[in-house]
Amino acid sequence: MLDKKIEKLLIKYLHKSSSKSDLNLLNKWLQDSTNKLEFRELIKIHFISLLAMNNPNSEKIKERLKKEMKDDKNPFKKIKLKNFIKYAAILIFMLTIGYFYQQGYFANSQNNIAFPNEDVITLEMQNGEMKIISESETMEIVNSEGEAIGKQQGNRLIYTNPEEHTDKLVYNQLTVPYGKRFELEFSDGTVAHLNAGSSLKYPVKFLEGQEREVFLVGEAYLNVAKDEQRPFIVNTSNELNVRVLGTQFNVSNYSEDETTEVVLVEGSVGLQVKGEDKDVILEPGIKGSFDRTEKNISTKPVITSIHTSWIKGNLIFRNMTFENILKKLERHYNVKITNQNLKYSQTLFNANFGDEPINKVLEYFKYKYNIDYYTINNNEVIVK
Repeated sequence: MLDKKIEKLLIKYLHKSSSKSDLNLLNKWLQDSTNKLEFRELIKIHFISLLAMNNPNSEKIKERLKKEMKDDKNPFKKIKLKNFIKYAAILIFMLTIGYFYQQGYFANSQNNIAFPNEDVITLEMQNGEMKIISESETMEIVNSEGEAIGKQQGNRLIYTNPEEHTDKLVYNQLTVPYGKRFELEFSDGTVAHLNAGSSLKYPVKFLEGQEREVFLVGEAYLNVAKDEQRPFIVNTSNELNVRVLGTQFNVSNYSEDETTEVVLVEGSVGLQVKGEDKDVILEPGIKGSFDRTEKNISTKPVITSIHTSWIKGNLIFRNMTFENILKKLERHYNVKITNQNLKYSQTLFNANFGDEPINKVLEYFKYKYNIDYYTINNNEVIVK
């Protein structure tokens, strides 16, 4: 059962009204792995309740809730009655909070916030407003004052570079779910291609005389506009910064991976471990790998096209473990894969695939290596 104090902290967090001290207390509570699991479940149910308010399809909501409960079932852990009660209690609690939220009892919360499905591209503005991005649309992007700051043209967001002077950074955050890719053009002309399961936080306008810094989780290919006065920094939030002036490179920084990898296609980049003075300089055709546990950087020559093939929807695997291949397939196709064939987990494979359905990819491994599989509900795969 949640402590009353923690309940209040969670409510304030979910409604974007947490103070710095609130967030510090919540962060301490999350240090416990059990609390982390509780928090994840709470977020899931909160999302379902918001979906119910914005799209009141009771059958869809029931199916979604059953799916979340089903995800807790596996051959080693059966769901218990107290877990069912917990899910129901949290759902009722969140729906109640949601009702009061809709009725205006939380006057300090932002209005007109769109709560998206998991499978859509989202743009979060600095004020907390969430916009859903459809790749087939064209629209203008405006700030909280209604001023145009950019536009969407199909699968690309393009930010303008207004003449007016400002000394304050205003951030947007673009999030791309599994199964999708998207492009972003910054106000300085730099272009970023975001891979599936990635999120990029960036200033709407870079300031004169200051470094151009963005924050990446996931994978992106960047073609950086040259500006010797303003270095471009990719902050990976795991003690590694990528520093460039103007160049083309790929950064892979997924939280579940053991390393952050930077592959240089053109130009020059410096990799800097936070707290250290000396950069590791990469040349074209070199991959730098930052080991998050050992806190060190190793380098080796690579074929760059292998690491950038995802931009065109292709998958190329070279000396990659089967376990890592399955991770990439999950992101690329937006599926959940359970691997019961531990025999091949660390086996290295080479394979090339174009823009084709996942069943063709899985059939390749089935017939070439006798690795069987079956699917459940179209988006769940079990490897036997």
